[in-house]
Amino acid sequence: MDLPFDGAISKYFEQEAPKEVRKAIRDAGKDDILSPGYPYRKAMKAKDYQDTMAALQRELVRLQADVKETGKRVVVVFEGRDAAGKGGTIKRFRENLNPRGARVVALSKPTEREQGEWYFQRYVNHLPTAGEIVLFDRSWYNRGVVEKVFGFCTDAQRERFFHQLPEFEDMLVDEGIHLVKLWLNVGRAEQLRRFLKREKDPLKQWKLSWIDVEGLKKWDAYSAAISETFTRSHTGVAPWTVVRSDDKKRARIAAIQAVLCGISYDGKNDNVACAPDPRICGGPDIWDG
Repeated sequence: MDLPFDGAISKYFEQEAPKEVRKAIRDAGKDDILSPGYPYRKAMKAKDYQDTMAALQRELVRLQADVKETGKRVVVVFEGRDAAGKGGTIKRFRENLNPRGARVVALSKPTEREQGEWYFQRYVNHLPTAGEIVLFDRSWYNRGVVEKVFGFCTDAQRERFFHQLPEFEDMLVDEGIHLVKLWLNVGRAEQLRRFLKREKDPLKQWKLSWIDVEGLKKWDAYSAAISETFTRSHTGVAPWTVVRSDDKKRARIAAIQAVLCGISYDGKNDNVACAPDPRICGGPDIWDG
C-alpha cells in the first residue's frame, strides 16, 4: 500500500521521534492512555460513553430548538494541535442537529483577495445570524499559532492580531453572540499514534497534509506559540476552555458539556448539561504543553 508523503510519518517515528515517545507507542495497548500526566490510564468504556453521549445529544437538540425560537447566536471555536480530535468532536456536536441552523466553518488557505483584507474580515463573513449555531473548525487563531510556527505571517502582522483580538472578541460578545473557545489538547505520543493510524488507513489518509508532517518536528515551537496565545487571549469576556483530549471519548463529552453548561435554554436538564470533568477540562492552567 502506498503511504502518503512517501511514509514520512513512519520515518519520523522510526528515526526522529524522541525515544520516550517511541517507547510509549510501542508498549501501549489499544485502550492505554499514553500521556503520563493524564488522570486516567485507560480509555472510557464504550457503553458508558454511548449512554452519556445519547443524553447529551438530546440536550443539543433542545439547545438548537431554543436558539431558533429565541434568536440566539452561538459561536463555538475549536482549536488544538493537529489530530487533537477537533473534527471528531465537531461531528458529534452536529450529527443530530438541523444543518440549516448549525453549520461548520472550516476555511482553506486565504485567497489572494482575502490576503489583502483586514485579517478578521473572512471570519466575520461567517458569523451566525439570529437562531444559528456556527462551529469554527479552526479560526482566527491560526495567526496566533500555525502561521507563527510556519512563518506564514510576519511578527508585525501577528502583533497587530494580538493588539486587535481582545476588542474584536469583546465586540462579538457585546453584540450578543454567545462565544465559546475550546482548545483540545493532545499529548505528543498520542498525536503521533493517531498520525500513524491515519497514514495506514486509506479512508483517513486524506486528513494528512504537509503541515502535519512538518509539524511533528516543531512540537516545541507549537508549544511556545500556544502558551503565548493563551497568555494574550484568555480574557474574562472570552476565556479559553482547555479539554485534554488524549481520550477521544472523554474529550467529546467534556467539550459538549462545556458548551451546554454555559448557556441557558428551554428544557435544560442540569443533570446532563452539567459542568465537565475538572480533571480533563478547565482553564489554560491545565494545559500540558
